Amino acid sequence: MLRNRVIGRRAALGLAAAASVGVASTTVTGGRAAAGPLLPPTCAPRYPGYRDADFAKPYAKYFEPRTAPPRAVVQQAYAGPALAPAAVPRFESLTRDLGPTGLSPVETGYGRSPDGVVFVAVRTEMPRVTAAMWDWWFGWHSTEAARYKLWHPDAHQFAALAEDRTRRPIPDKQKYIGNTTFVDEYVGPKLQQLAINFRDPVAHGFAVPADQTIVFGRVGSSIAPVDLGWLAHQVRPIPGGAEMRSRFFLNIRGLKVPDVVQAACAVARGPAVDPSDLDLSLELGRDLLFHCGSEMNHLARFLPELHAEFS
Repeated sequence: MLRNRVIGRRAALGLAAAASVGVASTTVTGGRAAAGPLLPPTCAPRYPGYRDADFAKPYAKYFEPRTAPPRAVVQQAYAGPALAPAAVPRFESLTRDLGPTGLSPVETGYGRSPDGVVFVAVRTEMPRVTAAMWDWWFGWHSTEAARYKLWHPDAHQFAALAEDRTRRPIPDKQKYIGNTTFVDEYVGPKLQQLAINFRDPVAHGFAVPADQTIVFGRVGSSIAPVDLGWLAHQVRPIPGGAEMRSRFFLNIRGLKVPDVVQAACAVARGPAVDPSDLDLSLELGRDLLFHCGSEMNHLARFLPELHAEFS
C-alpha cells in the first residue's frame, strides 16, 4: 500500500515536471520518430530500429538489423524451470560470488527467493574481448540512442546520460562510475524506463584485479523516486578472451532523488510507469536472463573492432 502511494505520487510529480517544461508526447510514424512541437531540445525521442540519420554515424557499419541470439546455455536456462526459492543466492553474498577466481553454483539461471527478490545470473564467454573494452563501452554508449542500439537493436530505444564525460581526458571507469544512464528498453514484452546509477565496486567491497572489471549499479525508475534493485557485470580473462558473469537482484527497493528533467522527458516520450510494474515478477526475471544473454553475446562479436576504432 505504501509503495503504491509513493509511486502514484511520483507519477504525478513526473507529469507536473513535464508540464512545467512544456513537453509534448513523442510518436513513431513510418519508422521515424516525430516529437510534438513543444518537446524541448533536451528531450531526445524514443524510437525502434534505426533512423536515416543514424546511418550517417561513423559507427553505422556495426549496425545489425536483429540481435544475435544468446548462447546455448542461456537458451537452455530460459526454456527450463526457475531455481527453487531456497537455491537463490542472497544479495549479501554478491561480493564473494563475483570474486577474482572460481565459479558459483549458479552461473546461469533465474529464480525468486522466499522474500520476493528476483535473481538472474548469466555467464557469457566472449572471444577476443578484454575487461578494458567493457570499461570503455560503459563510458561511451549512453550518449545517444544509436550507440545504445548497437548492444541490442531489437529492444533498445533510448539512452541519455546525467553527465556526458565521454570527451574528458579521464580513465574510462571515471566516465561512468558516479554517473547515471537513463534508458528505455524492452525486457520481454514490457517497456522499461530505467535510471541506472553506477557505483564504485571497490567501495562496495568487491576485489577487482587490474586485468578484471566489475560494473556495479543501482537500478531505478526514470520517473518514480524509487530504486528497484542492483546489477553487476564482472569481466575476467579466460584463454582466448574473457567471460562476463552478470548478476541482477531485483525488488530490493529504496527511495532516491529523481532527475526532474529526465523524468519530464521520460513522460514526454510516453511513460511506462505502472505501480504493478515496479513489483518485478519472476517472469520478468526469465525475460531478463534472455535479454542479458542476447545483448552481451551480440556486442561481444564486434566489440574488439568497435573499441579499436573509437576508444
